[in-house]
Amino acid sequence: MRRGHRVVDPDRAAKDFAGCCALALMTKAPRAGNVKTRLVPPLTNEEAAQLNRCFLQDTGAAISVCCSGLTGANSGPIARGVAVYTPVGAEADYADILPTDFSLLPQRGENFGERLYFAAEDLFKCGFDSVCLIDSDSPTIPVENFTRAVELLSLPGDSVVLGPCDDGGYYLIGLKQLHQGVFERIDWSTERVLEQTIMRAAQIGVDVHELPRGLDVDDHVALRRLCGELLGKNTRDNVAPQTQQFLRELIARDGRRRVWSV
Repeated sequence: MRRGHRVVDPDRAAKDFAGCCALALMTKAPRAGNVKTRLVPPLTNEEAAQLNRCFLQDTGAAISVCCSGLTGANSGPIARGVAVYTPVGAEADYADILPTDFSLLPQRGENFGERLYFAAEDLFKCGFDSVCLIDSDSPTIPVENFTRAVELLSLPGDSVVLGPCDDGGYYLIGLKQLHQGVFERIDWSTERVLEQTIMRAAQIGVDVHELPRGLDVDDHVALRRLCGELLGKNTRDNVAPQTQQFLRELIARDGRRRVWSV
């Protein structure tokens, strides 16, 4: 097992990340029965947890590649990977999942909107110049999308960056300042999330930049689509390789009908 990741205390890290954009992966510890439960069935609880681990590995790797490819004038990184995780005490779960250059930050808040807002608040408190909150359900998002988000947040003037999903939500929200309004009065887990977030940004007078669309895998329909993207005729081997391998092995063992039926 690799050495554990550094856990960041926002009250003691005021200048540790100055000049950087946080690429922050929102995650719940990938334990059976606690993650991807809307995929049970067709998956078992343990398989759903394994799939979630693959999602985290693939998204974490893409974030790490993005960070390594972006350097500032002093040759230091201008983006850093962070996992904003729950529950506290699950730090060791990520030792063999996330790249070693990631830091860990505990989640706060009760509902989803609060967790997003407090994650952004804590990351800004850590000294980050800008913050991207990224979901853990979109393993096929390419490195280029994360790079583009960092670039947009480095432009003059305040703005919000959104990575839309086809289900009406978003896989990424990027901020240059802490705007509580973009997390309030949102019908979370519905097809109205993206539209309402754009409306909230307009109400507080902040421009919105949109990234290319992505796939949020949270039900069987999206899982079938993911199989098509990763195992179909036009699949590229370098897209979500851990997720691709998991699905390939599952189908080889149990047949296509279980997760990829038409």
